[in-house]
Amino acid sequence: MRKIWDIHGGVHPPENKTQSLGDTIVTAPIPPELVLPLSQHIGAPARPCVAVGEQVLKGQCIAEAVGPVSVPVHAPTSGTVVAIESRPIAHASGLEDKCIVIKTDGNDSWCERKPVPDYTQLDKSELINLVRNAGISGMGGAGFPTAIKLNTRDGVNIDTLILNGTECEPYITADHTLMREHADDIMQGLAILAFMIKPKHILVGIEDNKPDVIAPMTEALQRHDFNALTGHETRAEVITFPTKYPSGGEKQLIQILTGKEVPSGGLPADLGIVCQNMGTAVAIKDAVLKGEPLISRITTVTGEAVDQPRNYHVLLGTPVSFLLAQSHYQSEKNNRLIMGGPMMGFALGSDAVPVVKTTNCLLAPTEQELPTPPPAQACIRCGMCAEACPASLLPQQLYWFAQGKELDKLEEHNIADCIECGACSYVCPSNIPLVQYYRASKADIRQRKTDHQNAEAAKLRFEARQERLQRLEEEKIAARKARQAKAKAAAEQRGNPDERSAEVQAALARVQAKKQQTDDSKAAPTDDPIQRAIAERNQQRSGEALPPAEQEAKLVKAVETANKRQSKAREKLAEAQANNDENIAAYETGVEKSTAKYQQAVKELEEHRKAHPADSNESDAADDDPVARAIAKRAAQQAEDAANPETKFIRAVESAEQRLAKASKRLADAEATETEDDILNALKTAVEKSQAKLTASQQALQDFRNAN
Repeated sequence: MRKIWDIHGGVHPPENKTQSLGDTIVTAPIPPELVLPLSQHIGAPARPCVAVGEQVLKGQCIAEAVGPVSVPVHAPTSGTVVAIESRPIAHASGLEDKCIVIKTDGNDSWCERKPVPDYTQLDKSELINLVRNAGISGMGGAGFPTAIKLNTRDGVNIDTLILNGTECEPYITADHTLMREHADDIMQGLAILAFMIKPKHILVGIEDNKPDVIAPMTEALQRHDFNALTGHETRAEVITFPTKYPSGGEKQLIQILTGKEVPSGGLPADLGIVCQNMGTAVAIKDAVLKGEPLISRITTVTGEAVDQPRNYHVLLGTPVSFLLAQSHYQSEKNNRLIMGGPMMGFALGSDAVPVVKTTNCLLAPTEQELPTPPPAQACIRCGMCAEACPASLLPQQLYWFAQGKELDKLEEHNIADCIECGACSYVCPSNIPLVQYYRASKADIRQRKTDHQNAEAAKLRFEARQERLQRLEEEKIAARKARQAKAKAAAEQRGNPDERSAEVQAALARVQAKKQQTDDSKAAPTDDPIQRAIAERNQQRSGEALPPAEQEAKLVKAVETANKRQSKAREKLAEAQANNDENIAAYETGVEKSTAKYQQAVKELEEHRKAHPADSNESDAADDDPVARAIAKRAAQQAEDAANPETKFIRAVESAEQRLAKASKRLADAEATETEDDILNALKTAVEKSQAKLTASQQALQDFRNAN
């Protein structure tokens, strides 16, 4: 007989397992609709790879894994994706999460499967990828991705492989019936695990309250040559031990079977141990030997509010209400619906939530069977919770720290080692829901760590930005100094002690002369038409009237301007009408306004000529009038353009060339001096625009010549 060890604490609640053991496993029908949450495991949620309206086949991947700690989701049957949206999920929070909804077609048509009959021809990494791609996660606990457990770190040798057949939670018999009816399937999965891990010891742990499965499990185990699979001597045995809750916890089972204790914050792999669940072993066997992903599981439906308690082989995503109906659920008798057992399960807010990979039980008790917990009272410091804790923690201290939100002290007292078994709450005479406090505190600790990581990432981004800005500023300073050195060297080479080029000095002289000319114009009259126009405007504002000839010239110019605006408005209206523009009314209003202004300008000119007929004739001969000369010049240009349209395009090209030459000269002068970067950038932009205008003018001239 192999030696076994005891664990600290533990309790013996009523088992209530016989209700669902009287029948064999029943295959549940295909429901009309399946709801598949993207997060049925610990880690990153899967990402949808199908679209609404898409037809899917049974076993087809509908959501792919994201990151190393994640597993994909597959279609449990054939049908149509009708929604990818938030739906209620099986979680203690009662919140919603993103789900893929499939309307089943009843055909249950499979996609292509790729079984591996001889898995010994594959290496460990290939088998691990196969397990991961099959979407397998732990089916007896928190849903940790199985591939992560199997892919041990380099240098870590796994000495012991444990298969957990304890199922210590009251009411639940999913693993019990699985061992009773499918022992060979379990051992085939165990053989695949042994081939991958190559342990020296294989231990199948079963509590002594399941005597009917000891023989079939032992016989199935003996049908496999584990020495050949591992390549060395491997001892495999089925071990029974006394029933005690929660001996099914991973760390507790390891201690019972090996006497080793997983250190706080450590993993079983640190001790050379890997522990797997019965349902997980069967899922691995199906994935390798049949090529089938994880799309169904065994789930216990029990409680006095159902007429036929039993175990079902049910498709993932099946609504809880549909599965309960198969056992003739009587909602009026049920005081609360629980997913999981009475110790570690949680109450569901709705029976619309779906069955997921970790749903091992649906418990529908009556009020008499599982009374509602009475209100919590003050802690009397009896210490019973510490005696019952299988992790050797101090539940009372954790409770005080949880109430005070003292997260640091909670971590110091190893709250992460709490397996949330509920033994402390079960024995508490004050009915304090201790586990709920611990769960909330764990969530707060996780959130604090996430916030800290986000803050650190933001800090790194800010520091990187500051470094980038400083580097850019240093580069600008270096470039400015390089230009200054270049200009100084050029000045010294030309022998100019002032370090300025002759062109720059000439430019400065012109600016100075211009400034002097402006100052002189303020003190004395000038023939500059611009200055005269300013003086005339000032005269108008001061109430002094312009001479009649100059008034007429001004009115003529106003008529020409109004006429141009009227023509442009009509062109825009015609273009809008051709394009069926929705803003035609606005363009029509523009034409009306420009036409009214043109008519008003013509009217004012006619009235002026009627009032000053002699002056109008004399204005034609006023050759010394700059305004009249400008009007005459414009009229001459229009006449020349009418006679030879090409001159208009030639004049535009010449004007653009002159502007480009001026802009280029200004840029060259600025680059030779200590000019700021902003001014240099502005001058470069001016040169680019001048070049673009010259190119456009040359193209217009070329197009005109080609057309004529």
